[in-house]
Amino acid sequence: MKTVAVRAVFRDGRKPVYSSPLAAGADLFADIDEPVVLESLERRLIPTGVFLEIPEGYEAQVRPRSGLAVKYGLSLVNTPGTIDADYRGEIKVIAVNLGKDPVTVAPGDRIAQLVVAPTVQARFLPCESLTPTERGEGGFGSTGV
Repeated sequence: MKTVAVRAVFRDGRKPVYSSPLAAGADLFADIDEPVVLESLERRLIPTGVFLEIPEGYEAQVRPRSGLAVKYGLSLVNTPGTIDADYRGEIKVIAVNLGKDPVTVAPGDRIAQLVVAPTVQARFLPCESLTPTERGEGGFGSTGV
């Protein structure tokens, strides 16, 4: 598996952890002093205590954890959340409770995953028209269910 070095500061000493040898995402933990209860449809900003120096040509993506989504309806509002290489602030996740029952996030809970991925920037070329395709302008379900 390819790896990239990412310099990091961890406020509480807890760094992101890959839960298996081939995991693409590293678990992020709630860096909170006391439990946070999210009522149904409520969203809250949850700090992780993680600060990264992502190398040029890479980004970090914050994604929901599938187990929390299926068991409790806990997801992330901005997903995937993009962390640019020039951002130096704390990684925080915007958690949302999409379930009917309240969800409690406790200190140290695994609340999201962090994926580091290569990026490219596009060079946008103005033109008068685009090359036609069979699909054309069809979108939003135009290719079937």
